[in-house]
Amino acid sequence: MAQPIAQHTTSTNTNPQDKDVEAFPQTAASARPLEEKDPSNITQTPSSASPQDPSQDPDSNDLTYNNAPSMSLPKLFWYFFYNFGLFAWGGPVAQIALIKQQIVVQENWISIARFQRVFAVYQILPGPEAAELCMFFGCLSAGRLGGVVAGLGFILPGFVLMLLASYLYTLAGLENRYFNASFRALQPVVGAMIFKATHKIAEHSVVKHGTARKVDPFLIIIAICTAINSALRLNIFISLFLYGTINMFLSRRLWLPAGLLFTLQYVGYALYAVFRGVPSPVSLALGIAKTPTLPNLFLLGLVAGTLSFGGAYTAIPFVQVEAVLKGGWLPQRVFIDCIALGNVLPAPLVIFATFVGFQGGNVHGGLGTAFAGAVVITLGMFFPCFLFTIAGHDLLEKLVHNKFLSTFFDGLCASVVGVIAVIFFQILRSSIAGTERDFLLQPVSAAVAKAAQAGIAAVLFMVSLVILYKFTNKWTTIVLIVSGAVAGQFLFLEDVVGGV
Repeated sequence: MAQPIAQHTTSTNTNPQDKDVEAFPQTAASARPLEEKDPSNITQTPSSASPQDPSQDPDSNDLTYNNAPSMSLPKLFWYFFYNFGLFAWGGPVAQIALIKQQIVVQENWISIARFQRVFAVYQILPGPEAAELCMFFGCLSAGRLGGVVAGLGFILPGFVLMLLASYLYTLAGLENRYFNASFRALQPVVGAMIFKATHKIAEHSVVKHGTARKVDPFLIIIAICTAINSALRLNIFISLFLYGTINMFLSRRLWLPAGLLFTLQYVGYALYAVFRGVPSPVSLALGIAKTPTLPNLFLLGLVAGTLSFGGAYTAIPFVQVEAVLKGGWLPQRVFIDCIALGNVLPAPLVIFATFVGFQGGNVHGGLGTAFAGAVVITLGMFFPCFLFTIAGHDLLEKLVHNKFLSTFFDGLCASVVGVIAVIFFQILRSSIAGTERDFLLQPVSAAVAKAAQAGIAAVLFMVSLVILYKFTNKWTTIVLIVSGAVAGQFLFLEDVVGGV
């Protein structure tokens, strides 16, 4: 993943603190802004606005300051397509730094203070923050329709590339030995990426307000209990709503109702287990995509997009449960491959849904349906992002600063950490040890060859983890993905060939 980046606020009395954009926010009031990058590293685009640093401008603290140029819709689309869509490498941190550097620092569309407020609002909205920021600036330039055009300009390059990658993946075939060798090496690399993402999300989701990164023990307990609930196969939605509500009680020192709710969840689980048995793994799913028809794929994307608070890693568990466990139409190893592709392409990571829709459509109705499936699931995934950002920004900005609701979001954020942690361990197990299908291969020598790969995969995971923490440049993820794919030809190809 890309490195956490931080920024000094415009106030001279505020200590700079780092903020990982992929992490769940505490609230808008506690969100810490981003660090300014070296302008020499960013491609500049001429603008009618004077390229000055708003921090030196007398209006830099004005939350109403607006110097956005008025653009025609075609020009606005090209502006965001060329400047940000084509260069959206390195994950959300790098994407947001690029947008802020060019639009706010160099071209002075709005003040830094206003950018910080807007970014804080978008952190609690479903969808990728970088796309939401593009829509916001598009609205400033050309109204709500401009917001739609700017968002499309940012998303389109990544969508086209993922659509092409999905098609090539299908053409190569799941049984292509060279293809499988590369992706076998990429699976533990993706596991390392998810580990770091889980760590960074947790790091910023369990911190008390108004403190220098002081941990809130209640939020840690919420994260742990949610992980336990996931292991017990309690529905994700129950845990998210329950612990958001419990945290609202805890923040007001209403110990009795908080304790009562906490106890009732396990009493209810015990009663269910006695009379109905322990829930199955698919009980975590809503069952909205048992078959990958086009309406089901759109609904899958819509629900996953609504859940993508803070980024794609909150949507991954839901899509995995629905497509891999409940539906059974997407193998686990293919699901891990799509996350790897999402990490390397210049796009928000939620673009992995395009791959899922393509594979689902291909399973259900062939290649024609595959392209349609990729489109409809992507529309569903990004629809909440467009809706909340363009239609309801003013209302949401007021709601975000509501202290009562902010504690609910705190509990929800901490709860998501537990969900993602369980998904990480599931993906890590299958990416290193393989799946049950691998050990049923015939002849037996093929199954033994698969088992022997676990040691190599474990080493790849550890090496990838060290690299991700040691080198935090925005290109680290891309280099790691490409290196892993090449290494797979040397590390796993012989075993694959031998097992065929």
